[in-house]
Amino acid sequence: MNGIAPVANAGGLGFLTALTQPTPEDLAKEIKRTREMTDKPFGVNLTILPAINPPPYAEYRDAIIQGGVKIVETAGYKPQEHVDHFKQHGIKVIHKCTAVRHALSAERMGVDAISIDGFECAGHPGEDDIPGLILIPAAANKVKIPMLASGGFADARGLVAALALGADGVNMGTRFCVTKEAPINEAFKQRMVENDERQTNLIFRTLHNTARVMKNAVSDEVVGIERKGASGPQVWFRASSTTFPR
Repeated sequence: MNGIAPVANAGGLGFLTALTQPTPEDLAKEIKRTREMTDKPFGVNLTILPAINPPPYAEYRDAIIQGGVKIVETAGYKPQEHVDHFKQHGIKVIHKCTAVRHALSAERMGVDAISIDGFECAGHPGEDDIPGLILIPAAANKVKIPMLASGGFADARGLVAALALGADGVNMGTRFCVTKEAPINEAFKQRMVENDERQTNLIFRTLHNTARVMKNAVSDEVVGIERKGASGPQVWFRASSTTFPR
């Protein structure tokens, strides 16, 4: 099952995540498979993170380009090389940011649009802890290119609020995890639906790589050992012993 095609067929712009595909060849296959399921536009997300042994980003970029994808969402560390390469091939680039200063930097790099990610978001909310109610209008006051609001949006009320705050649209991710088309275990979907607004943890705060994940026994433990002053390797080891629901 592929959750991107239903989003595209419903009128949204769905994004494949490049690095959830084990290899660039797998990404190429998934792009091809998605294209067989929809004749509507869709994009690919490429997240760039600092690593001792980074993924073969150039090969992932080539898979995206050769697959005929026309829009890419970049996120993360120093995207200039990737932005330039995609732009050379006529691909529109949205860059995801967690701060106004990062959005302005990406605008100077030549991206076509910004996705501004408030503190409410799942995954990596940055280190400034600025909620969307403040961050979105602050960015709208300074960013001149189109801007999407991201983080905590799940329905039409959120869209109306984002538009009122100065965004041109919204970027939704976690909400689609509980759709019938999402290839995710039903027990996990039910847990998400039953959870209230308090059921997340912020981990990796001590590593300055904060991530918002679902509250469970393991994420509670990671928070606990960080509070006790555990070192980076100890935190990473415990966190990597399971897959966190995001």
